[in-house]
Amino acid sequence: MTESTATKQTLAELPHAQRDRLAFIDFSLQFFGHVARTDLIQRFKTGLAASTRDFSTYKELAPDNLVLQHQTKSYHRTETFQAIFNHDPEVILSSLSRGFGNGISTGVQPTEQCFDAVRLIHPSTQIISGLMRAIHNKKAIKCGYVSVSSGETIRAIVPHSLINNGHRWHVRAYDRKNNKFRDFVCTRFTFVDLMEGSLHVHEASPYDEQWNQLVELILIPHPNLKQSRAIEMDYGMSDGVLKVQQRAAVAAYVLRQWQVDCSQGYALYGSGCQLALQNLDALKLLENVSLVPS
Repeated sequence: MTESTATKQTLAELPHAQRDRLAFIDFSLQFFGHVARTDLIQRFKTGLAASTRDFSTYKELAPDNLVLQHQTKSYHRTETFQAIFNHDPEVILSSLSRGFGNGISTGVQPTEQCFDAVRLIHPSTQIISGLMRAIHNKKAIKCGYVSVSSGETIRAIVPHSLINNGHRWHVRAYDRKNNKFRDFVCTRFTFVDLMEGSLHVHEASPYDEQWNQLVELILIPHPNLKQSRAIEMDYGMSDGVLKVQQRAAVAAYVLRQWQVDCSQGYALYGSGCQLALQNLDALKLLENVSLVPS
């Protein structure tokens, strides 16, 4: 019996509630880089003695995964960390965007009666966890990134947020090569390594103007539609209008995903646009305006 098989068998024999707590420890180490007994107590409302036993059990199962740092009174992820739970990328990204749930991440099991026609391509767990540890601990990363224009290059970036734009996952980050905040597609990273050292003040999210700028988008049924009520019902409009507030860095993705006609005179109706942007002046606030249908 291999070590991995023995670990899985031991986990299967534990009470479900304890497996949840061990999964939370495993998840926190992988995606945040550290976890403390107080985190376990706060999440699961357990006592100090119970949380101590959980960490002892985890250390028995994976002794090389964590090390206690007495200064912070928390356990930190080691370089040799190997997750003992299979954290599925799709579930993890959903959990990270909504807040970690019960701890155990299992693959999505679709039903035979309800279908999702298009599913996002998800980056690997290793890439997600590297990005999340950098975000959580406010660190820069050295990474390999493949772009359409220049192929694979080695970059230094400072990530601060993960974004689902409806088609794929991006990470919003300060790019030290171009000295500005940009979006990077998560599936295009070949590796992610945390860098030592403190961030420069201007690299932090409060200085990302497009991220912090809120834009109101006023959406209406396309003026060329003869039966606009159907679209009003699709989007829950009130008096024929839907007002949506978005970060400027994200707004263009929303307009493209919803196929909102943003052209002067609303000339894109024949191209599949059933919505139009009423307040076209909002586009002046977007740096990535080239993404919108216009």
